Amino acid sequence: MSPELIGARMKRYGGLDHAAGRTQFVDDLRAPGMLAAKVLRSPVAKGDLLHIDTSAARGLPGVAAVITAADVPHNIYGPGRLADQPVLAQAIRFRGEPLAAVAAIDEDTAREALELIRIDIREQPAVFDPLEAMADGAPKVRPEGNLFLFGPHPFMYAGEKPCREICSGSLEQGFASADRIIEGEYRQASVEHAALEPQCCLAVPAPDGSLTVHTMSQHPWLHRMELCAVLQMAPHRVRSVSTAVGGGFGGKSDMHADPVAALLALKTGRPVKWRWTRQEELLYSTHRGAWRIRFRDAVTNDGRILARDVRSIRDGGAYACYNYGCIESHCSTVAGPYAIANVRIQGYLVYTNKPPAMTMRGFGVNEAAYACESQMNRIAAELGMDPLELRLINAYRNGDIMPNGHRLESVALVEVLQETARAAGIELPAHLQAMSSQARTGDL
Repeated sequence: MSPELIGARMKRYGGLDHAAGRTQFVDDLRAPGMLAAKVLRSPVAKGDLLHIDTSAARGLPGVAAVITAADVPHNIYGPGRLADQPVLAQAIRFRGEPLAAVAAIDEDTAREALELIRIDIREQPAVFDPLEAMADGAPKVRPEGNLFLFGPHPFMYAGEKPCREICSGSLEQGFASADRIIEGEYRQASVEHAALEPQCCLAVPAPDGSLTVHTMSQHPWLHRMELCAVLQMAPHRVRSVSTAVGGGFGGKSDMHADPVAALLALKTGRPVKWRWTRQEELLYSTHRGAWRIRFRDAVTNDGRILARDVRSIRDGGAYACYNYGCIESHCSTVAGPYAIANVRIQGYLVYTNKPPAMTMRGFGVNEAAYACESQMNRIAAELGMDPLELRLINAYRNGDIMPNGHRLESVALVEVLQETARAAGIELPAHLQAMSSQARTGDL
């Protein structure tokens, strides 16, 4: 960035169009002969779709096409090697999972057609709580079990470990040397992104069989490759056009409407738009997964944290999505910006019979910071110590090594805390004002 731009007021790109109502989102687009899509969703959270009869729906005047799992060339999608989610399901893993899709002359006709589809489902026991899902004998969300199995190294997608584990030092030695052991558990509920724009896609086929997809995706280049895999089409035959995104926050980091709209467009030879309702968005789109984070800390009476043992459990819902990346980022940061010699972090990704969780503003780091800083306040309260002093005592310095083995450089946490205190009108005692982020000269 040019130096003259730093601190300068700049016009927001597209801001005037937004304010004047000229910005075009996917739902503003129209195409000649465009059809409306609607999807039949599962009424149960777990089960097998034994039979589906779409004959009456196909015969309804105004219906152009009805598709089921049998019409999907490659009925699986998701990010790269983590692809595990069907476009249209036969083995049902959450209530609201799509089973069939209709393209009709308008939304009312498409909804009427959905009511004519007959399904036979063998319902099975479901599990909704991650702790219950981890228990022996719990109903299986997936045939392989309810835990994502991690590889031996970060970002290795397949393995045999039930959790991502990061260890440094000797946990036993740290706890044996402690004056106190302080524990705390912190929970965060699932959160819906609630973007003003719901999921929407307009797919337009060309006479030569190629396809243009107008999408509100946050990752159109990645989703185009996922879509090509679903359709079994060469990349040069699928064009992805990203419009303005009416709010993302991570909720549009995976595909929702694109595969169904594309399949129906290719089936009918006509443009197809699938626009989600607000109810669908709130109930069935991906969301920030819920967390349960347990801290167990070994501390001295003067505020030194000798050991930290963290067990984090993320409710991932029924499919992998980017939950794996959330666990990786979370485990790398949940111990906080504090120099602790002995650390064990265990991050579990648990499957439940709920819509899949996904990214939302921080990839698990926000939840890590909330839990860690809440635990620091708990420690300070139990020791009768100023929370700022506790943080300054334990803050990272230059040259410190994180639990994952990363050596830190250009650290400024001490100075940031000191400046924060000054800005808040807090006068720190002299020994805390004298601290700096320079490299340590002795043991932790």
